Amino acid sequence: MTSTRIPPKELTGLYGAVVKMFARRTFGQVPRSLGVMWHHLPVLKASMGFGQKLQKWDQCDEGLKSYAHMAVASLVGCSFCLDFNYFMAHNHGLDVDKAREIPRWRVSGVFTPLEREVLEYAEAMSQTPPTVTDERVASLMRQLGAAALIELTTVIGFANLTTRSNTALGIESEGFAASCGLKPMAPPGARLGEATAS
Repeated sequence: MTSTRIPPKELTGLYGAVVKMFARRTFGQVPRSLGVMWHHLPVLKASMGFGQKLQKWDQCDEGLKSYAHMAVASLVGCSFCLDFNYFMAHNHGLDVDKAREIPRWRVSGVFTPLEREVLEYAEAMSQTPPTVTDERVASLMRQLGAAALIELTTVIGFANLTTRSNTALGIESEGFAASCGLKPMAPPGARLGEATAS
């Protein structure tokens, strides 16, 4: 798809000017997704507000939360969220070599056993119906603790909201990662040892 299913609207007024300034400072550009969501400002504000609150939570490791969000994006097929979270992983000093391997995490050798469990949990939560097991939750509870697991679970739930909304509205990657020189993400399903684009 080359364009969004709902045409972006111009960001207007004082709030529009502030959002554009923030977007340019943070991302280097104003994402088309903001123009799409501008058709319903209360929805945009609620989503942005919750996303900002979510970033302040600190009970769960940032890398685990970021990789879990990307695993949901990969599973759902949201190129915007994959690209955006890869870009944000770079900006937040996370391991970008791991982040770029998310689309092929099951066969990649870069993830720790805990990271693999988190990625599996993210996918299990994202199935319809969810396929989360008591054993998986118990294992993560032992390793992370209750507060971190609740935080991780909520991040994965929010990832499902954003990835599925973006996909339905035709919001696709805007090249954030490429703009800061990151290597392309590994192709989905690539086998261990296969060359990934460099």
